[in-house]
Amino acid sequence: IENTGLSADEQLREHRTKIINGISEANLNSLLDKLLEINVISDAEREEVEENKIRDKARLLVDTVRRKGDAASSEMISLLTELDPYFSEHLGLI
Repeated sequence: IENTGLSADEQLREHRTKIINGISEANLNSLLDKLLEINVISDAEREEVEENKIRDKARLLVDTVRRKGDAASSEMISLLTELDPYFSEHLGLI
């Protein structure tokens, strides 16, 4: 993760709109699965996110993880950079 001087939850807040508008559905679904796997989100939170259309899914996921604080936000950023390095670089996350 690039050291921008911002905490991970601040980075998610700063890049929220770009993530919501730019993440692919396949990467969003992979991110959901991986965040569940490492206990960043619960089954109930995953199900709530999955009930929505893609942009609303992304919005709800970013906001849910961001509210959990810096450690959860950092996990999400790390997973996003693994899943889509090009998109993450475009956002300035790496």
